[in-house]
Amino acid sequence: MEQSVVSVDVVALRFWGDDAEVSVGIAAREMEPFTGRLALPGVLLGRGERLVAAARRAVHTKLGVPEAAIGAVGQLVTFDEPNRDPRGPTLSIAMWAVVGPHEGPAQWVPFDAMPELAFDHNRIVDAARGLLARLLWKDITFTRALTGDEFPATRAVELSASVHGTRPDPANLNRTLAAIPGLARTTERRRVKATGRPATIWAFTPDE
Repeated sequence: MEQSVVSVDVVALRFWGDDAEVSVGIAAREMEPFTGRLALPGVLLGRGERLVAAARRAVHTKLGVPEAAIGAVGQLVTFDEPNRDPRGPTLSIAMWAVVGPHEGPAQWVPFDAMPELAFDHNRIVDAARGLLARLLWKDITFTRALTGDEFPATRAVELSASVHGTRPDPANLNRTLAAIPGLARTTERRRVKATGRPATIWAFTPDE
C-alpha cells in the first residue's frame, strides 16, 4: 500500500493594534504544484519533527514572519482526503498560529474576503474558523495570544465578530469575559474612538 506523506498547513492569524478584524496569512507558492497560486503556509513534516516546530517553520519560511514574531501555536484538525494533493496521498494536519507585528511580504486577508486558494486550503480555512470560534474565550493560550495582556471591551467585540462572523451581544460578551479564569475588569477606562464613551479595560492576571 502506498504510504501517505504528512504536511502541516497553518492558519496564521494577526490581530494587531490597528487591525479592525482578524486576518489570515497567505502567500504565492514558489514551486509546483500550483506555482504562483495563493496558499496557506505549509511544509512536509520532517522525520522526528514535532508539529509545533513544523508549523513555526512553515510560517517563517512561507510567510516571511520572523521567528521572534511567531507566538502561540496549536493543533486544529486533520484532513485525510487521498486526492487533496496532485503529487499523491498527503495527510494534512491543520495548525493555528498567532503572529505579532513585523514587516514581511505575506498577504493578510480577513476570513470573509478569502480568495481562491491552492489545494483544499479554502476548506481548511473554513473548518479552522469554526474551530477557532469555539476556542475563543475558552482556550486561554489562544485568546491571550490575540488580545494581549490587556484590552478594551471594544477590542473584544471586534475580535469576537471577526472570528464568529456575527457581532456579539455586548451583555453576553461581558458575562463571557467575566467567567474567564485570570481575566478581570479593571477600573481603567480608555478612549479608543474620537466619539463615544471611553471603553472598559480588561486585563489578565500577570504571570507568576
